[in-house]
Amino acid sequence: MNLSASSRIATPAPAIDLAERKIAYFSMEIALSKSLPTYSGGLGMLAGDTLRSAADTGVSMVVVSLVHRHGYFQQHLDGVGQQTESDVIWSPETTLPSVGQEIVVTMQNREVTVRAWRFDVVGVTGHIIPVFLLDTDVEGNDPWDRKLTDHLYGGDTYYRLCQETILGLGGVKLLHALGCKPEVSHMNEGHAALLTIGLLEERLNGAPLRDATEADAEAIRQQCVFTTHTPVPAGHDKFGLDQMVAVLGHDRASAIERFGCLHDGLMNMTYLALRFSRYVNGVAMQHGKVSQRMFPGYRVHAITNGVHAGTWLSQPFQALLDKEVPEWRHDNQYFRSVYGIAPAVIDATHALGKQRLIATVKHRTGVELDPKVLTLGFARRVATYKRASLLFRSPERLVEIAEKIGGLQILFAGKAHPADSAGKGLIRDVFTAAAKINNSKLRILYLENYDWDLGEQLTGGVDVWLNTPLRPYEASGTSGMKAALNGVPSLSVLDGWWIEGCAENITGWAIPDCDDEAAEASLLYYKIEHSVAPLYANKAAWAEVRRHCIAINGTFFNTHRQLGQYVSNAYFPQSASVAASDQVIVDDEVREGVLV
Repeated sequence: MNLSASSRIATPAPAIDLAERKIAYFSMEIALSKSLPTYSGGLGMLAGDTLRSAADTGVSMVVVSLVHRHGYFQQHLDGVGQQTESDVIWSPETTLPSVGQEIVVTMQNREVTVRAWRFDVVGVTGHIIPVFLLDTDVEGNDPWDRKLTDHLYGGDTYYRLCQETILGLGGVKLLHALGCKPEVSHMNEGHAALLTIGLLEERLNGAPLRDATEADAEAIRQQCVFTTHTPVPAGHDKFGLDQMVAVLGHDRASAIERFGCLHDGLMNMTYLALRFSRYVNGVAMQHGKVSQRMFPGYRVHAITNGVHAGTWLSQPFQALLDKEVPEWRHDNQYFRSVYGIAPAVIDATHALGKQRLIATVKHRTGVELDPKVLTLGFARRVATYKRASLLFRSPERLVEIAEKIGGLQILFAGKAHPADSAGKGLIRDVFTAAAKINNSKLRILYLENYDWDLGEQLTGGVDVWLNTPLRPYEASGTSGMKAALNGVPSLSVLDGWWIEGCAENITGWAIPDCDDEAAEASLLYYKIEHSVAPLYANKAAWAEVRRHCIAINGTFFNTHRQLGQYVSNAYFPQSASVAASDQVIVDDEVREGVLV
């Protein structure tokens, strides 16, 4: 979906009857196009893939996000792995059509004018999902307010609360000004939770929030769906009560407190979303259980994430499937039909993706990898719980394995948040380890500026996808799903999606659970040496594994299936009993492992 500025400007946005759209999807970040820096990582990619499937399958949806004029950031790595950042500045004025509607949000005891730009996600049948990107860089606004929609996840907590106010309150106001009053509002993570207050204000039609009753709150709850994406505490935004009052004003702050949306004396966006949602879900079966223990006062369902096959399948695989199983584009169940394609053909198709990746690595680093050598990929947002350095727990063992199996190539990539010093330290650790143990049989490279394009090449070109999170903090993970679509098995800790996707020696391998990290690393080495490498040496058997990955995991771990579950289970449940039973108190057995 990499659209040029000229093509966007030349064609006015087609008219859409927004009054007919039934679902509003709110997300702080969305990966809309390779050319737009409106996302940072997995959450934004998941949102973008969901919208692409919504467009492909004709879902009645509109979308709200922020414009992020300065993007997330461009990553720069020096010779020792020290990360620095620079803005990725773009101009919506020369890229996207204007919505032609301004609204006003009262916050910080003043009025902020908000406009919007429109990006259309177009499906395989021409169905359009309009995405409205809110923008405060409007003449007449306070100079500080004009920068509120510049940086994704930038600034301090005050800046973040202001951004989330624009997203939630501003998004509701914009949709209503455009004649769109959806039946369902979906909060993709807690950043958008203030939309519930916006809906409550709209319902009261100018009356103060102090007049809102429990019946009013329940009416809003029946409209809202909330997806929580992480058990990591940093992923649940919290703000001081003084900031809440300063940004939102006394009336809103009092309502938030009165309706029980504070937690541990703080304004907590997750609890605000929980309180006003009739359906809450985690993003994998295990994550649903973990979230239920975290939030025992609420019923938490689970809908496992997926990826958009049309985005993440390599071009060679797309060409192969268009020829052999053309129905895959509108119905991902047809991935099962790859069992009608010879394993050798699957293997040869993946080899084309590996060749492309090797060419990219040479262009970027000057290092030419060997296409015949087993190549592992590890690429994701750099955070301590993802444990990028677990593979180097016993570096001498890694060297021994590489020499024994005839060579090993390992490709790393990933950005650390600019304020995450620990994450930046992990990148340096990988550089340090690589410098010490790289030799003719072991090649370890860290590729700079992990983004959509590099992620596509890595998941489509490596031989094995490696994932080593600290359980139970991997809510889902989607990079391994992208790899599976391209016939790449995973070697992973049993957490997140991999609990559902791992069929040992068929779709990949599990790293067994251990209380001791050294023992876990030892088992990781054992699996590489005794399970992965011997199978890779058997070309016919490895080709079968590739086919299993696509047929088994590709068929399920896709956003066509995921979105279908949202529509039937969350947006429009067939039985009212689902909504009626959501807010419950779970029993003491479930309470015992609460992660707070």
